This record gives sequence, structure tokens and C-alpha cells, in this order.
Amino acid sequence: MEDMAVKDSGSVDFEVTGMTCVSCAGRVEKAVAAMPGVESATVNLALEKLDVKFDPEALDPQKIAEAVRNTGYGIREAQATLNVEKMTCASCAGRVEKAISKVPGVLSAEVNLALETVSVRYLPGQATLADIAKASTDAGYPAKPLEEGNDDREEEAAKALRKDLYILGFSTLLTIPLVLQMVFTLTGVDINLPVWLEVALATPVQFYVGRRFYIAAWHALKARAGNMDQLVALGTSAAYFYSLFLVIAKGSEAEGGLYFEAAAVVITLILAGKVLEARAKRSASSALRKLMELRPDSAVVLRAGEEVEVSISEVLIGDIVVVRPGERLPVDGEIIEGESELDESLLTGESMPVVRRKGDPVIAGSINGAGLLKVRALKIGSDTTLSKIATLVEQAQTGKAPIQKLVDRISGIFVPVVIVISLSTFGIWLAVGASFETALVAAISVLVIACPCALGLATPTALVAGTGVAAQHGILIRDIETLERARNIDTVVFDKTGTLTIGKPEITGLQTFGVSEEELMALAASAQSGSEHPLGKAMVSDAKAKGLPISVPSDFTAKVGEGVEATVDGSVVRIGRVGYAAPEATEEQKATAQAMAEEGQTVVWLSKDGKMLGLIGLADTPRPEAKDAIAALHKDGIRTMLLTGDNPETAAHIAEALGIDEVKAEMRPEDKVSELQKLVDAGRHVAMVGDGVNDAPALAVADLGIAMGGGADVALETAGFVLMRADPRLVDASLQVARATSRKIRTNLFWAFIYNLIGVPIAALGFLNPALAGAAMAFSSVSVVTNSLLLKRWKPEGDK
Repeated sequence: MEDMAVKDSGSVDFEVTGMTCVSCAGRVEKAVAAMPGVESATVNLALEKLDVKFDPEALDPQKIAEAVRNTGYGIREAQATLNVEKMTCASCAGRVEKAISKVPGVLSAEVNLALETVSVRYLPGQATLADIAKASTDAGYPAKPLEEGNDDREEEAAKALRKDLYILGFSTLLTIPLVLQMVFTLTGVDINLPVWLEVALATPVQFYVGRRFYIAAWHALKARAGNMDQLVALGTSAAYFYSLFLVIAKGSEAEGGLYFEAAAVVITLILAGKVLEARAKRSASSALRKLMELRPDSAVVLRAGEEVEVSISEVLIGDIVVVRPGERLPVDGEIIEGESELDESLLTGESMPVVRRKGDPVIAGSINGAGLLKVRALKIGSDTTLSKIATLVEQAQTGKAPIQKLVDRISGIFVPVVIVISLSTFGIWLAVGASFETALVAAISVLVIACPCALGLATPTALVAGTGVAAQHGILIRDIETLERARNIDTVVFDKTGTLTIGKPEITGLQTFGVSEEELMALAASAQSGSEHPLGKAMVSDAKAKGLPISVPSDFTAKVGEGVEATVDGSVVRIGRVGYAAPEATEEQKATAQAMAEEGQTVVWLSKDGKMLGLIGLADTPRPEAKDAIAALHKDGIRTMLLTGDNPETAAHIAEALGIDEVKAEMRPEDKVSELQKLVDAGRHVAMVGDGVNDAPALAVADLGIAMGGGADVALETAGFVLMRADPRLVDASLQVARATSRKIRTNLFWAFIYNLIGVPIAALGFLNPALAGAAMAFSSVSVVTNSLLLKRWKPEGDK
């Protein structure tokens, strides 16, 4: 872990952890000093400090931190999410990121315009949340940290939406008479409102309803930045004040030549667009809100034998929680009494209730069925699976696609460019002999139609909707980079045990050499009684079911990919591969093992003090959905492969039954990593599907790691995708939703760019009046958000 502090423009301190000796310090110094732009790098091993002097024009602290990490050491950093108000477009988002990034000790800041949040990575010893919030607030965008369990964004958003609806109603009432006058004029009916009535109707719209645009424009101007509000404020002000000048100069003679309705209609339509946009954004993020609402606020626990209702924050690990029928489970734990059906649909995507009995694990947020349960709390608060899922989903939704970074750079210069185009339009129209009014209307139309909002909303709204609907179907997506990689996957590699098979092998055959079957199984179970391997557990379960005596082993050793060795009643017992457990096996014994393997059994060898005693055959039933899962991947043009530690015959039997394209057997963990690396080096885009625990190295090497049957801490921490239920069909579904989300992002960006590329020239050429330009601008943002919302209708192909 690591800590960093920016002291001045060319100096930075890191607190580097993991260094244990002078050579460690030397490695860090050497790696950093070799970077272009670094003037000096000095490590203080006692204080675990790295002081770096560098050229800020050539290098930034994040790259230095990355260099430290690449040497194998860490840098401590914290991460927080803040709620940010008053952002209206991509330019606003860029201004917030820029202001926060200037705070000493801040590593990065990423705004999600759809969620109205900023995710900040910072150094806890150097920057504080108060500093970060102040930087955003000083830039004109009030911010405050979101505390766990105290997220009032939903309530505040609902309150703001109600207020905007009232203001929109007021604005509409004042604007309608002005619009009717314009409509009558266009239809040839000469009806004009008294000029001072027009002033009375337009002024509240301009300065009461439209004050938000002036305030936001002023904040952006102070920050020397451009945003959408400046365009609206400039365009409507030009129309309003020009009309007001005509009224003052001409009085009633100005009837029919005023543009109050243009300013009022633009403000009203844009406000209407913002209201629709806000409703759509809330709908897009509904999946995350539903997850957060799953955990109850209180729990009933047993204290001194009495049932006591306490706040969820007061529940302790080890507490016995009483869960009545129809209630949600408040903690992760283990059932110690009772039996019931639990609805885990919002967590796993499994629509059918699942039966849970004494000894079974349960997760917070599940809905209890008809039974009364007593649950021992094992994980509470932020450690529960529910909290980790919600955190993972929110982190994914606050990410930023690589293409969005290009959009941000364009948005940064968008407003100044539009203002220049507007002024040029005004000048060119006058130069070609057009009237002042014609030139002014064209210039105003350019200001009003240009819309950086659509650009800013294109990526985050699609990302929020896509990751949200995926979570509802039991698919957790770690981040936007993972999602981008997933859309290119052309090869899916499966581990066998627990992924394509149920993961609970059973004894299916025995072959003894000089001992009875009972003796063989008793010895095997004794040696494996300390094992966590599925095959070892199967042997112990079989022996217990038969009532065989099981001894406690000593000197238990597991050799990865080979087998186990244990001392049982003074004798050394080996169980595993033939080369490990029975190197002296005869050809006849090997032929027997071969015959068992050809029947689809996994064969393990057992020896005692070097003497071969027998063969144990085990079989793991393929999951009923596995064949459909492979077929779905093939339908999408994806090649499938099986990597397993099993023998070639059993592996081939499984692969043939399921229709897998290629199989590699007798693979140790390091062999799997090597095989995946070969595929990646050959230009394949590879996804590895495993359990997230035993396959961690392979998951890391692949372009995309998919952990199935999620909920395991390591899966939530390491895998790119986590499938919350053990259904291999979700593998193809996860790739489908990734492709659908990526397509939606690109579609949104295409139309947002096309809208501005076409709309601005049309307005400059005089084909649009300001009112129509305002309507088009409002429509562009709403259409992008609405298009993203279509993702909420996505379902895996098998569910359609």
C-alpha cells in the first residue's frame, strides 16, 4: 500500500510499504530515478518514505506511483465518493475534475454526470474529504461526501425534481401566451399582445426561472471554463435585452418585432428537458438503489436470552439474529435453527426461492419465506456480500470509458468554439447585407442549439443502465475497462470442477490390490480428513456414510497438482496422480486405471509406505445447464476450451458430452497460466471461467476473468466479472450485456456528435429560429438518456 503527498509543483513524497531491506530501497530508487523527468529519488528506509523531485511538465505523480507499484511495492491511498450538485453538462464535469485534481494529495478524480457523483483517489495523510469537497464547492459545484448508510441522494433528488416541476409549471403558464401569439402570426392571424404585457410575461421566466443558468454561467466564468449554461444565458439574454431595447425605444410600435417568446420558450423547453433527463437518470440508476434498499435498518437479536430490536449498526459478529417470515436478512451468517425458502433474486438473479436449512450460509438482503430462522451473524455492515456487491456496482458505474476521455477533451473547448461560431455567424450575416435582426436570430440559434450535455451523458447513462441491469440478472461487472475488453472476447476457457460440473464428486468405482474396499476407503478418508479439495471431501463423505473408522492424520501435506501425503497410524499414505502416489505401479494396474478413466471417472491412486493398495474412481456430474451454455457461446461465434487437472480420458468424456471445441487435461495451475498466455500471445481475446479461488492466477492472466458462483471475497476482489449464481449460461449472458452496453455507448456518442455537427451549421445558415433550436437542444439530451434506458429491457437470450 502507499501514501503520496504533493509538496510543491516539482516535489512529491511517497510512503512506500513492503520494503524490508536496503536492496528494496535501492530497487525503488533505481526504478523511479530512471523515469524521464525525474531529477532525484531518495528513499528513507526507516520512515518508509520516498522523496521525488521531478519536472511537472514531463511527469505527473500518478506515473511515479505506478512505477513504484511495478517494482512490487505499494502506496497507501484512500477512495471516496462525493455527491456533486449543479453539474449540467460535460464541461461542468471537467471543471469539477480539474478543481479536485489540483488539491495536494489527490491522485485522480472521475465524475459520473448521470449519478452526479465524483469518485476520488487520494492520500489520506495529505488530503482530506473536507479539502476535496471545498475545492469542488469553490469551483461552483457544492459537494459533500457520501457516508455509508447515510446516502440521502434519493430524497434530495426527489425534492429537487418536485421543485423543478413547480417551476416548470409556472414557466409554462407564462410562456404559453407568448407562444400562442407566435403560432397565430405563423398561421396568418395578426394577433399581438401589448408590448408591456410581453415584458411582464417574459421577465419572470428570464430572471426567476432562468436564474440557474446565470448562476452556473457566472461560476464557470470565474473558473475560466465554459459550460452549457453560458450558451443558454448568452442566447436568451441577447433575445430578451434586444426586445427590451425595442420596447423602450419604440413603445407599442415594436409589436410584432419582438423576440421575448424565443427567450422564454428556450428556457422553458430546456428546463422541461432537464426534468425529463433527471427522471430518466433516476430510472437508469434504479438497480443500485434497489440493492441499497435490500438491507433493513434494524434487526432482532438475542441478548441474554431475550429478543431485542437494535439498529443494524449495533449488530455484532456472533450475534444470534431472529428472522421472521417475510423479513429481510440483515447480515451474512449461518442458520443455527429453522428451515425456510429464501428469495435471493435481487442478489443472484435466481427467480425461484431456494431452501435453506440448519448449517447453510445465508446472505443479507434475502427475503425469508414461511419459516422462522435463527442466524449466527458472520459478516456485518460493509463486509456483507450485499454491501460488497453494491460497492462493486457503484464503482463500475462511476468509471470512465477510454473514449469518454476524448469526449471530455472536446467538451473542454466546445463552449468557446461555439461562441466564436456564433459571433462569426452574426458578423457574416451582417457582411452579406442581412438585417440586424436576421443576424441576431441566427447567432442566438447557434448558441442555443449547441449541446455539450448530450456528449457528457452518452457514456455514463449507458454504463449505469447496463451495469445495473446486469446486476439484476446476477452479473457483476467490475469496471468500464473490463466491460470494454469483454466485448472483444472470442475464446472462453473453462475450468471443469464446480464450473461446468456441479463440484460435488461422488465415489463411482473402487479397485483394490491386497486390501478390502472398506480398508481402502477408511485409509483414504483418514488421509484426506484435513483436505479442502472436492475429491478429498468426497472420500471423507463416502467413508462417513458407510460408518467406516476415520483416524486423525499427522504431517498432512498437499502438493498442488499432484496429490496429498499424510501419516496415518504411523504409516505414510499418498493419494493422487500415478507418478506421485504410485510410481512403481505395474502395467496391469495402469490398464485398470485406463479402463476406469475411459468410463468418465477421475482416477486417483493410493499407496501405503510405497506399496500400491488401490484405485478410487470419482465422477462429477455436469451441470444441467452446461451444454446449453456451450451452445450459446458457439452461436455467438465464440470458441470454447476446457483446461482441467483431470486425466485425458475423463476430460475428453466431459468435453464431448458438452460440445467443447478443445480440451487440455492433466493441467497444473502453472500449466493453465502458461496455456492462457499462449492464447493471448497468439492474438486471441480470452476469457477464463473459474471459481475465483483456485483459478486466481489463470483469471489474472486472461483478458477477462469470470468467477462463477460468486460471493467469495476473493472473487469480488479479483475477477473482472462475478456471476452470482452457479449457472454457466451466465457466461454468455455476461458477454451479451457487455456488448449491448458498449454498443449503446457508441450509438449515444455517434448521435451526440452528429447532432452538434449538423445542428450548429443549420442554425448558422438561418434555417432555425431560437425556439426550435432550444427544443432540439432539449430533445438531444433526453434522447440520449432515453436510448440508454432501453438497456433496462435487456434479458439473457434464454429468458426472452
